[in-house]
Amino acid sequence: MVDVPNLEASLTDPWPAYFAGRGHPGVRRVGAGVEGVVYRLSAGLVAKVWSGRPPTGLDLTRQVYADIARHPLPFATPEILEVEDHGGVLVTYERELPGVSAEVSSPPADHERRLPAQHGAALLTVLRGLASVPGTEAMRRLSVQGDDRPLWQGHDRFPDALADLVARAAARHGAALAGLVPDLDAGVERTREALRSLPDAPVTTIHGDLVPPNIHADATGRPVAVLDFGFFTTAGDPAFEAAVTAAVWDMYGPHAAEHTTELTQLFAHELGYAEATLETYQAAYALTTYDLFGTGEDDGHFRWCAAQLRRNTVFNA
Repeated sequence: MVDVPNLEASLTDPWPAYFAGRGHPGVRRVGAGVEGVVYRLSAGLVAKVWSGRPPTGLDLTRQVYADIARHPLPFATPEILEVEDHGGVLVTYERELPGVSAEVSSPPADHERRLPAQHGAALLTVLRGLASVPGTEAMRRLSVQGDDRPLWQGHDRFPDALADLVARAAARHGAALAGLVPDLDAGVERTREALRSLPDAPVTTIHGDLVPPNIHADATGRPVAVLDFGFFTTAGDPAFEAAVTAAVWDMYGPHAAEHTTELTQLFAHELGYAEATLETYQAAYALTTYDLFGTGEDDGHFRWCAAQLRRNTVFNA
């Protein structure tokens, strides 16, 4: 979720008046993302107006949040307090999370070739925290964005489930991706083979979208909240979380490739993951999300996934 101060939207938005009628004056729109718009109702309480309906339903999302909340973490995570259906639109009332969105750099001209040390430290805190929460049955029942079935359906190993997801995703719009990625079919098979060859690993909570807006930090840069689970949330190998985070933390900056390499090496060293495992998961992430926002060269995520695959050593082995 990203901050979106928008005067025009505030003048035509009916939701502040709706929430005021429910006893919440002074409502402020504080963010928006793929899933919907968030409003601050009062200290400690926010409302999220969903733009659609979660493919697995809010009851399952609520259970996943509760599963995570049962474990002590050094940062806060979401909690759904109430669910409402207002004229066919889903509204969730959730506890307000502390801190402000982390930033890779500000402004863009200040991007450096090396990330600030506090970014790596913050990400290690988040990765270690999430990896301490065991994956649950509710998490295994989640589907990931763009797919039509629970990721774990028919599988008892995360890498095998991911390998089958890669095949389904490549079949959706692979012809479009092949226009930017040479030898796509062979790369898909190499990635699937590499996934199936991975050893068994602990099954823990996977957020799947640890981009800067989804980690809130305090004034010192310490992470105090992790939010917006759902895009690729599941139970799985914590190395997958580390691999994806290294790739997406700075997706579009002028030194994004260097930052991905830097974080991949940091996570391998500090968390004990093999770099080949992280690269395998990075290829799988690109192959399973490439078409979620568009399949043309005008779509930034599509281009980004293609670039990831062209330089991935596992995909191109």
